[in-house]
Amino acid sequence: MQLDIRAQTLLKALVERYIADGQPVGSRALSRISGLDLSPATIRNVMADLEEMGFVCSPHTSAGRIPTPRGYRLFVDELLTVQEIDEVSLESRLQPGIVAQPAQKIITSAAQILSSLSQFAGVVMTPRTESTFHQLEFLRLSEKRILLVVVGPSGEVHNRLLQTEADYTPSQLTQAANYLNQNFAGLSFEEARRRLTAEIRQLQGDMTSLMQVAVQAGSDALAQDDEGMVISGERNLLNVQDLSSNMGALRKMFDLFEQKTGLMQLLDVSSKADGVQIFIGGESQLMPVDEVSIVTAPYGVNGKIVGTLGVIGPTRMAYERVIPIVDITAKLLSNALSQ
Repeated sequence: MQLDIRAQTLLKALVERYIADGQPVGSRALSRISGLDLSPATIRNVMADLEEMGFVCSPHTSAGRIPTPRGYRLFVDELLTVQEIDEVSLESRLQPGIVAQPAQKIITSAAQILSSLSQFAGVVMTPRTESTFHQLEFLRLSEKRILLVVVGPSGEVHNRLLQTEADYTPSQLTQAANYLNQNFAGLSFEEARRRLTAEIRQLQGDMTSLMQVAVQAGSDALAQDDEGMVISGERNLLNVQDLSSNMGALRKMFDLFEQKTGLMQLLDVSSKADGVQIFIGGESQLMPVDEVSIVTAPYGVNGKIVGTLGVIGPTRMAYERVIPIVDITAKLLSNALSQ
């Protein structure tokens, strides 16, 4: 729905004032801050029209008005002036936290940085771990207890303790590891399992049992270590007045953090879009909390999008500041992971 310039200017002024101080905005205040030469009576008429169209609402305790999620959406899509941020200065703050570290530490640092800069919660959807392996090793710990070491395609290491029915000698373990590495390295564990089953008759009986257990355990180890996302700064949201005074909203939000399914789906949707995406209030069924918004951006490795990061905060957040923080962090994370 198109608004005339006068209505847009008043809505923009109202949203900016409400974001700044959290108080309903009255007609007299809008008359002063909008820059328009309009009487309070004219402004009240425009506000009544905006309320009828669903862009603002009147809390029953105040004569002033506040934005609705629909009002925030129009503000973000058409009226927002993104804050000019000194990108070099911001990069200098971010760079030490997300370079020259293992991938998982870089991702955790990115979530912490997003939280620290926004004072809300930072979230990073981790790249999906490919269920392939570069190398397997067996270490005999004691009788019938073996440590399986799985080296992934990017050099990440996963460990799994195996309890076996037979007691294998070190030479047998080396033989089994060599066979798996020579024949199945680079394949998915599912493909390795299928091929191993087909070739089982050609192998020594005792060893096939160990190899089958190792392939299953390796697959389980990768799945268990792939947590899906990193969240930092959830407790910051307890200090946000709009949320701390609404226990129902807080409960819904922390349920989403705990269950993760809806949040993961939302981040996955964001990874398929270009640039910064903004989800406001309950407009997405994947994040059905009216008082919460998420600003997201995809990140990649060597030009391929592998995940999404973002800031979770109240609908009354300073979007003009949070948007460039999310955008620049996504670019820096992409650079760090591609090196």
